[in-house]
Amino acid sequence: MQRIDALPLDTQDAAVAGLFTAIKGKMGGVPNIMRTMAQSPAALEGYLGFSGALGNGRFTDAQRELAALAAASANSCDYCASAHSALGKMAGLDAADMQTVISGGQLASADGKIVETARKIVNQRGVLSDADVADFYSAGFDAGHLVELVAVTALNIFTNYFNHIAATEIDFPVVTTKAA
Repeated sequence: MQRIDALPLDTQDAAVAGLFTAIKGKMGGVPNIMRTMAQSPAALEGYLGFSGALGNGRFTDAQRELAALAAASANSCDYCASAHSALGKMAGLDAADMQTVISGGQLASADGKIVETARKIVNQRGVLSDADVADFYSAGFDAGHLVELVAVTALNIFTNYFNHIAATEIDFPVVTTKAA
């Protein structure tokens, strides 16, 4: 059972209603995480702004979804594993690759370095060694990519923790993490 209630779609709060309209226009609906996060319109607006800015970044949609799945797996967040599996599918990710990431495995492609580094950011609490950074760069990424990966990972840590605290009800096809 959720510990923080999701706001109804027909909320009377004008600021929240405007956010819901924008989300629905972009996504076709308002996911439960966003309806729950709307308990603080400032938090929801901040999340949407950060997410939107990163959507215009250097990584592809698929690469951002891989980083999100790596964070969800590292933080055992089934809501985010479920949501980002659905979004990953829409971004063209292979179901087997997504399951590999969720189960803690590694991808052989250059995108595997995104997954590996995002996991290190989570598991090492943001402390990467010189060798970790050099290894990321050796896969063809640069400092701009690293900065953006820190941002993508931090955004996903926020949603992972939010879902743990709120006990957000999963409204996507359910995917469980390896720790579930």
